[in-house]
Amino acid sequence: MSKKLFTEKEIKLLSKNPFVKNVSSKGITYTDEFKELFIAQNKQGKFPREIFEECGFDEEVIGIKRIESSGKRWRETYRKHGVLGLRDTRSVNTGRPKERELSTEEKLARMEAENNLLKAENELLKKIRFAERGLKDK
Repeated sequence: MSKKLFTEKEIKLLSKNPFVKNVSSKGITYTDEFKELFIAQNKQGKFPREIFEECGFDEEVIGIKRIESSGKRWRETYRKHGVLGLRDTRSVNTGRPKERELSTEEKLARMEAENNLLKAENELLKKIRFAERGLKDK
């Protein structure tokens, strides 16, 4: 992460760019389309600085270090995971459990679901054991 903090004026300027999903004083979240465009143009031989400038970003505002590190990060992710690796999945799955207290109905529904899962698991194990016995007898 860059040490440069954005001013309110810079945040407003960056927010107007169609390739910016979100911007705060500490960082920028670029759109998935911009990342894909960046990769495509970078493959054609364009430099990261050129791509950012053509897409309406001011190098003085963003900083060359941030441009270079973003490009490096996206190229590496693209090499490893393809286009899907460039997608921003933070809004879809935070990976955090719900912190609120469950109601009794929700607790009951969870316990019933767990009970049904365990019953199905037991039935599967019984069938496997029965099938194994049938093989041993032959």
